[in-house]
Amino acid sequence: MAISLTLFPVTATPPSSLFFLNRFSRSRHFSYLSSSSPTGIFRATASKFAFTTKSRSIVTMAANEEFTGNLKHHLSELFDKSLKLTVPDVAGVEPLVAASAPEKPGDYQCNNAMSLWSMIKGKGTQFKGPPAVGQALTKNLPTSEMVESCSVAGPGFINVVLSANWMAKRVENMLINGIDTWAPSPPVKRAVVDFSSPNIAKEMHVGHLRSTIIGDTLARMLEFSKVEVLRRNHVGDWGTQFGMLIEYLFEKFPDTDSVTESAIGDLQTFYKASKAKFDEDPDFKEKAQQAVVRLQGGDPIYRNAWAKICEISRTEFAKVYQRLKVDLEEKGESFYNPHIPNVIKELDSKGLVKESEGARVIFLEGFTIPLMVVKSDGGYNYASTDLTALWYRLNEEKAEWIIYVTDVGQQQHFNMFFKAARKAGWLPASDKAYPKVDHVGFGLVLGEDGKRFRTRSSEVVRLVDLLDEAKSRSKTALIERGKDKEWTPEELDKTAEAVGYGAVKYADLKNNRTTNYTFSFDQMLNDKGNTAVYLLYAHARISSIISKSGKDIDELKKTGNIALDLAEERALALHLLQFAETVEEACNNLLPSVLCEYLYTLSDRFTTFYSNCQVNGSPEETSRLLLCEATAIVMRKCFHLLGLTPVYKI
Repeated sequence: MAISLTLFPVTATPPSSLFFLNRFSRSRHFSYLSSSSPTGIFRATASKFAFTTKSRSIVTMAANEEFTGNLKHHLSELFDKSLKLTVPDVAGVEPLVAASAPEKPGDYQCNNAMSLWSMIKGKGTQFKGPPAVGQALTKNLPTSEMVESCSVAGPGFINVVLSANWMAKRVENMLINGIDTWAPSPPVKRAVVDFSSPNIAKEMHVGHLRSTIIGDTLARMLEFSKVEVLRRNHVGDWGTQFGMLIEYLFEKFPDTDSVTESAIGDLQTFYKASKAKFDEDPDFKEKAQQAVVRLQGGDPIYRNAWAKICEISRTEFAKVYQRLKVDLEEKGESFYNPHIPNVIKELDSKGLVKESEGARVIFLEGFTIPLMVVKSDGGYNYASTDLTALWYRLNEEKAEWIIYVTDVGQQQHFNMFFKAARKAGWLPASDKAYPKVDHVGFGLVLGEDGKRFRTRSSEVVRLVDLLDEAKSRSKTALIERGKDKEWTPEELDKTAEAVGYGAVKYADLKNNRTTNYTFSFDQMLNDKGNTAVYLLYAHARISSIISKSGKDIDELKKTGNIALDLAEERALALHLLQFAETVEEACNNLLPSVLCEYLYTLSDRFTTFYSNCQVNGSPEETSRLLLCEATAIVMRKCFHLLGLTPVYKI
């Protein structure tokens, strides 16, 4: 897409609530399917309902079949009925429905024929091979307004072509009822997403970037799916390092009540100085070790000093979270510390805790080392705290899905303590059943030299500095294009922030989280290719097209119709309708990159549409403006889920 644009951000996106012209309620029942099922963990069947409205564009679902926004689910329900008619004696067969590749015939494909044939072959079946099974499945498919035609190809693959008229009506309904009607329906009501989790007294650096961004996106996708998400910041605010920090604080500031952030200065420098003294001064080291005992024993003077250090650190964290527009509720290690003894006692009562070389451990099958839950000196460790936090989240917070976002290097730790929890009976034996836990591991952020991303002086890159530079580079690019002469300083600043921060986030999220990725300002701030800048520009372009039409788009939603006569119009509408199943897939697999790929493809589909279909001034103007608006709405929702701020004006 060759674009030369002027950008202007708006502080508030058009509220989706404006699209809900009618409110209605519906009941759903949920059933869990195995992850190998084509529909993954989300499966919802909505009861039929009907409602009346003065708006001509809203059609009752009773007349137009149930549709919850998910094409794959809807087709799966149709093929499920066909499977029961075609092979009534074969139980437990799930429909294998998938979207067709762009170069393949049809919009979707049902791939059950071959696997069914292997199950019924030689058992007196009337069928002569997979193609015959495919033909029977096609014949027994219930009549549906959704399906235009079906054909069987090769060894029984069923190619499904959707009705263009049906697709057009579904997009029209979304424009009236709002995109929230396309939200997935997971089988959980409450989830915990444990992410970011920096250590107190240490500044947030680039290593915290992935956990914070990935965790925020997972939380946003679940929240969009009507799940109550407890966003937990499990900060490291308890442990032996606080002994040296407190003693160093006492040495520098005997009157700790007067200590302020400005007095301490750079907290990272303060931490390094205390660590250096701890390593070099035996007397100081002994005092620091005694300080830990006093802190954990509840000494009010030491608790007050600890609280002061935590407060200063939180202020620094807040600056990063504010830039990233990330909301978190802190429940750090110290929160769970009072509950640890009772949790260890419960595990002990179940015969899980054993003595080993003075420590207390849990032996687990499949691991060469045990899980230590109490150290030989009687202290607690990560396993103690994590097991206690899990117990608390299951029993006190009633979470049904608990998601931990940390680097892949911690995979073994999570595998071990998850297994210990299953052994204790806290979690089901199957890792597919609820309540469930997942570790969302991610790779390293690398520099362009292929090594861990650091400054030229080999220091870890502070996250606040990285974000400031992204914004600064974005602003410089805008000034070079003369935008400082067209916009107010505030407009320039907000645009630079939206583009700069968005570029950093998207460059991370578009990669498969399990792999390392190379950090490059030049690449992420490029306005061509799969970058946030390109996508934000594309959205601004769509907004400009609608604005230049001079039409009241909200009025067109109520009175206009969409026609999908050309291939480019149809392809765009189909991709729009695949939004719900894409969010579902991204949630199922805890992969934000799936949503990024969808968003980039959507922009590409729109470019093809706009290049071949005149919008303003054409006989099809109303229909095509509505397609532009639908594309902009879906893009904005994708931006929101990814934590990006859209820009609107060219």
